[in-house]
Amino acid sequence: MAGASAAFRLSHHLRHLATKAMLPSNFTVRNVGAPNTLEYRVYIEQNGAVVSSFHDVPLFADKNNGILNMIVEVPRWTNAKMEICKEEPFNPIKQDIKKGRLRYVRNCFPHHGYIWNYGTFPQTWEDPNAKHPETNARGDNDPLDVCEIGEQVGYTGQVKQVKVLGIMALLDEGETDWKVIVVDIHDPLAPKLNDIEDVERHLPGLIRSTNEWFRIYKIPDGKPENTFAFSGEAKNKKYATEIIHECHEAWRRLVVTGETPAKTAAYDLSIRNLTVPGPGQVKPSDHTYTSIPPDSKLPPAPIEPSINKWFYISSVQV
Repeated sequence: MAGASAAFRLSHHLRHLATKAMLPSNFTVRNVGAPNTLEYRVYIEQNGAVVSSFHDVPLFADKNNGILNMIVEVPRWTNAKMEICKEEPFNPIKQDIKKGRLRYVRNCFPHHGYIWNYGTFPQTWEDPNAKHPETNARGDNDPLDVCEIGEQVGYTGQVKQVKVLGIMALLDEGETDWKVIVVDIHDPLAPKLNDIEDVERHLPGLIRSTNEWFRIYKIPDGKPENTFAFSGEAKNKKYATEIIHECHEAWRRLVVTGETPAKTAAYDLSIRNLTVPGPGQVKPSDHTYTSIPPDSKLPPAPIEPSINKWFYISSVQV
């Protein structure tokens, strides 16, 4: 029996290595404008051609082995609140804006910026028309958010192949804002991380810090603590996978079948894409596609020194 067990582990390891070798990334980025400016956009390219980060990048890199594509919006330890722009054609990544000013996440001691590679799953959508039965809150009208906990610092627009470990349910201003916890399949710890309990075993304190980060990160901007469903508990891989499939199906109704309208009184989404048959598919000759600027290769603009300030958050808010 011991020999059979060892053979199984070796077979599993070789299959894991073979799967990794089969997944080279053919995605690159096109930077338009200077980072830290209102004009900055990061487009994702596949084989040198711009594609929609929201719709053209497939959710599944290897569905049979549970490997998904994640798009990095915010590299770990950075502050600029970058996110896929749902409204602009081909959905570039841009910095969020509030009252005409670029948004940066503040440093809440002891955290510096985002504490993981933060991003999203393409081809998912948290439907604001649907109320989740367990959170009792509607979707937040965004692709699913993802926290990648591997050791490598990513870059904006990077397409990582990841496996799912768990999920948390943030309740943000009355909306369900899922946070999926994943690890890059190329990370040294990836073979040991297969479900949420493995994260605490091998990276003790990370789940607790993740909960704290989401709970307090808006406080320096004068907002109250965020709250969670499930008392802040991180649910397991099985639960996370069910949520991912639900949000993939919501995206399919939006982009593939057109059952859900892309434009309502509450939102106006761009579903333009090159590869997904449906109401949003366009040809490369479409004027919104041909008008995408070339890579600008501009250096980052300076940011306000206050972005690097520490904020010490009391555990009890008055």
